[in-house]
Amino acid sequence: MNIKIIDIPKIENPEGNIAVIEKDTIPFDIKRVYYLFDVPSSAQRGGHAHKKLNQILIALSGSFDVVLKDGKTSKKISLNKPDKGLIITNNIWRELENFSSGAVCLVLASEVFKEEDYIREYEYFLSYLK
Repeated sequence: MNIKIIDIPKIENPEGNIAVIEKDTIPFDIKRVYYLFDVPSSAQRGGHAHKKLNQILIALSGSFDVVLKDGKTSKKISLNKPDKGLIITNNIWRELENFSSGAVCLVLASEVFKEEDYIREYEYFLSYLK
C-alpha cells in the first residue's frame, strides 16, 4: 500500500514547539489546504478515493484513526501527533473515524477540488482498480 508516515520538522522550545512545513517537507506541490474540526466522535469522514490527488493528513490537535484500503489489504493508522503526517497517494480508499474531542485534521492536497477526481462508491473503486 502506497502510504507513508513522515516527520514534520519541529523546533522545540520550552515555551512551545513550532512545526514547519516547507517545500522540501512535502513530496508534491500543495494546491489546496483544508481542515476538519468539530467532528463528532461517532461520525465518519472520507469514504472515498482519488484518481489523481495525493494528500497528507496531520492531526493538529487530538486524535483520529484513518482506515486505508487498496483493494487487497486494509490498514488502520492512528494519528495523534502534530509533527507526523500521513501521505496517502491516489487510488487508496480512506475513511476517518474515532475523532477525539477537539480533534483537528489538517489536509494538504496536491490538486484543487475536482468532483470528477473522487471515487465515492467502494464497489466502483474495486472495479476501477482492475
